[in-house]
Amino acid sequence: MTRPLIEVEGLTKAYRSRTRTVHALAGLDLSVPEGIVKGLLGPNGAGKTTVVKVLTTLVVPDSGTARIDGVDVVAEPARIRRMIGASGQYAAVDENLTGTENLRMVGRLYHLGGAAARRRATELLELFGLEEAGDRPVKGYSGGMRRRLDLAGALVIRPRVLFLDEPTTGLDPRSRIGLWEVIRSLVADGTTVLLTTQYLEEADQLADEISVIDDGSVIAAGTPDELKAQVGGHRVVVVLQDGADAGRAAAVLARHGEGAPVPAEPGRELEVAVREGPPALQRILADLDTEGVRLHDAGMRRPTLDDVFLSLTGHPTAAGPGPDAQDAGAAVAASGDGRHR
Repeated sequence: MTRPLIEVEGLTKAYRSRTRTVHALAGLDLSVPEGIVKGLLGPNGAGKTTVVKVLTTLVVPDSGTARIDGVDVVAEPARIRRMIGASGQYAAVDENLTGTENLRMVGRLYHLGGAAARRRATELLELFGLEEAGDRPVKGYSGGMRRRLDLAGALVIRPRVLFLDEPTTGLDPRSRIGLWEVIRSLVADGTTVLLTTQYLEEADQLADEISVIDDGSVIAAGTPDELKAQVGGHRVVVVLQDGADAGRAAAVLARHGEGAPVPAEPGRELEVAVREGPPALQRILADLDTEGVRLHDAGMRRPTLDDVFLSLTGHPTAAGPGPDAQDAGAAVAASGDGRHR
């Protein structure tokens, strides 16, 4: 059996202040095969960013081991930095420099020669569709352009492993889809990606495997389809014409469903898990008609990763950066130690 490219065992990390101790990681185990996208899902403060910081040598764990291609991230951080790239939640670019100058600067931080840094900057600007903006100061770039430039900087040394910590935070849908296409092309060329995200659609689109993290440890792992299969069944969704009917509609859904109905849109939209979708939908519609509940729409759907997350953690995800979130990008290129103990 092939050894995983990334191996994490029993990782712990606590942050202490005068008033409290926060356990960011609590014995976390993680395994990432080569050449895939591994998604890390979790609520705010679950420990996703701390995992990335440990693996990118920015934080030293309290205990446990973490290796990339057999190299210990604590014992040999300099070797690790030569094989990885990282892009954090916020674009780590100098807005007073041009796009070309930013990439050349990163190349020099990675100890590329001047000519090699210039060539690589040109290649990356073309890859990310930024060649026409390469000579413009970054302060005039859109948010999507900055994110692409930041990701380009993470690829200057053609890393074997790319860490993406919530890379599409704040992007509009079009920019997010464009970045997904770039990530897919990188993986097709052999790059291994560890992706943290709170956008479940993003994980569903990109991740070959997913680990769900809560309270600093992995609580479930598998492919997106395997995780959805754990939830099972279907969901019946009804949209009411009148929010005043919500109480009666909820009672009908509870009678035919598994568990309590969930308000997908407060006051008007309700959904409930059912074992057999079509028969349950027919019974629910008949009973709602008997109760005089008027519907705007009704239907059924299969479980999503959001259902998986809710089932595993007891609450839905919340979009946006978590309290353990700090940028893990440009610091990886620095040659000094710079690690937090």
